[in-house]
Amino acid sequence: MLKIVYPICCGIDVHKKFLVACIAATNDQGITTYKSSRFSTYTNDLRRLCTWLASNCCTQVCVESTGKYWIPVYNILESTCKVTLAHPKYVKAIRGKKTDKKDAKWIADLFKHDLVVPSFMPPLLIRQLRDLMRYRFKLTNFKSSEKNRIQNCLTVSNIQLANVVSDTFGKSSMKIIDYLLENPDDKDFNFVSLLHGSLLPKADDIRLALDGFITPEQRQKMNIILQHYDELERCKSNLESLILSLMEPYLKELSLVLTVPGIKNPFSAIGIISEIGVDISVFPTAKHLCSWAGLTLQNNESAGKKHSVRISRAGVYIKPLLVQCANAVVKSDKHPEIKGRYLAIKKRRGHKRAIIAVARMLLTAIYHILKNGETYNPELYKSVEVMPLSRRITIDQAVIMAQRHGYSVITS
Repeated sequence: MLKIVYPICCGIDVHKKFLVACIAATNDQGITTYKSSRFSTYTNDLRRLCTWLASNCCTQVCVESTGKYWIPVYNILESTCKVTLAHPKYVKAIRGKKTDKKDAKWIADLFKHDLVVPSFMPPLLIRQLRDLMRYRFKLTNFKSSEKNRIQNCLTVSNIQLANVVSDTFGKSSMKIIDYLLENPDDKDFNFVSLLHGSLLPKADDIRLALDGFITPEQRQKMNIILQHYDELERCKSNLESLILSLMEPYLKELSLVLTVPGIKNPFSAIGIISEIGVDISVFPTAKHLCSWAGLTLQNNESAGKKHSVRISRAGVYIKPLLVQCANAVVKSDKHPEIKGRYLAIKKRRGHKRAIIAVARMLLTAIYHILKNGETYNPELYKSVEVMPLSRRITIDQAVIMAQRHGYSVITS
């Protein structure tokens, strides 16, 4: 028999309008009795669920994470019970034998034997910070979408400004666009006075790019888009002020994460902290943290045959952020310990796999930085890569080793 870790526990199957809870109570003889009940998801009924659990002396609760529906349940039970949040793929019942009561009973049976892998749940303040940072990410995406719509309007109006300037939303470009929207009939205006110094040599190309016509419908559409863009910019600025105020208790950890290569923007560091928290001891090792973030290969082997071992889909917010930081740091020569590893893996496995490896390298560094309370130290990588003095290598091997560290070798 499997060892019963929790003699009295509860499994909860959560839905939008109701939930089903099942208490599994095991006596000294190993006989388990079940008691099920159904509650609505209104706060009043959730308090009744809390009273029902207390009357049955149940403090260990396992909740299946379904969308956002588990959050109201977690908010009510967090103060009186130890709540374990379970990913649905770990507690999925057998197909064809599923009902709401059987699902709750199955969750309780798995949980009483400690067979449920708990999901990482940071403290309340970190959860609030995470929610705000994810909303900031959405606002950034909205702004990018509005920029693309402006560019589409210019394209269909035969204005090819993007072919000349590097940033259509730069100061000079926006002055030209605003003038075109305010004066649609003035085609031969003097735009040279609106240009900054770097664009003055491109005046002839800009004159050719502005040879178009904005229809009244497109002009009204662009005005609406620009107005929405300004509102998004204002909302994002207000949100960032709120985020910085919530981040005040973690300024020490923020300064430590900012020492990692590729992380120069404070909001990039705040985004990482909001996802993994500051109490890094919840992850036994750096490998566990990288696996949780979706930066490690999966294990998929059967009968001695290895199947696809691609990285998982986990870490949908922290993984893109780390990949952006990795793409920034491999373009710089200031950190040869990182760029050398990128070039070595890129030569064998390609750019995408090399970037994922660098992202994992950065997250591993963040884990040890937060755990030890020390700043980033590149000398630790160099001490690992020191070769023994007794080892001999050929000239070709020495050239390859130098190229891996970012050096360009000149052969005579």
